[in-house]
Order: sequence, then structure tokens, then C-alpha cells
Amino acid sequence: MSRRVREVMSPGAVAVEPMTTLERAAYVMREENVGDVLVAYDCDLFGVLTDRDIVVRAVAEGRDPHTATAGSVCTRPPVVTLTPEDTTDHAVELMRRYAVRRLPVVEHGGCPVGVVSLGDLATTEDPYSALADISKADPNR
Repeated sequence: MSRRVREVMSPGAVAVEPMTTLERAAYVMREENVGDVLVAYDCDLFGVLTDRDIVVRAVAEGRDPHTATAGSVCTRPPVVTLTPEDTTDHAVELMRRYAVRRLPVVEHGGCPVGVVSLGDLATTEDPYSALADISKADPNR
């Protein structure tokens, strides 16, 4: 049964500004126990930065995480987004089509209000799956 994205998303999206260093963005991810941050300035979504982006697009290419910025490494627009009123079926469809694990949730002209992840969907749509079990587990620190 499909639900609304607002029912399953992680509200209060964690965000950094485009000029934030990768070192600081990684620190924010660790402190917030998330694998991604939205790159935004006020209500303007600039992109999405994942822990994998930091490793593959920056560190593996020899960029200095102390000086390289989130805005220079993040996935840039057009960023695929959802609204809180979209269905979880639509979220799954977009994740499949664009091969992404997380989608920003925006409202009021693009203002970020949350993120829905593959784990969020697994936990609610298929609660007995291995992915749901992993998503519910305590973080490894």
C-alpha cells in the first residue's frame, strides 16, 4: 500500500552551504548520523553531497578535503526531488529511474524539508526485508 512521502521521510533535512569544506560536511554527516547532506543556501537547493561523493569525487582524485567545497563536489542540478504529498510508489519509481538511494523532499518553491532514503522506504514498505533490518540497526561508531 502506497503512503505519502511525508509519512516516511526523515524531516528536517541536514544541509550545508555550497562553500562548506568537505571536511566540515563529513563532520556534519558523522554528528547527524547521515550519509548525505543537502547543499543549499537558504531555500535554494544547490545539490546533494553523499559520503561516497566525498570519497570518489574528491579524495580519490587527490582533492584536499580541507579546502575543497561541498558545492564543487556535490551532485548538481537538476536534482531529482519529491514533495511531501508525493507517494512512496513515486519515490521508488524515481530511485529506480535515476539510480539514487536518497531523494530530497522540497516544498514551497523548492525549500528542502526532508530526505527520503531507500532505507526509509524499505522500513515502511517491506519491514521484514534485510534492508529494513539494516536500516533500523544502531549506527556503527
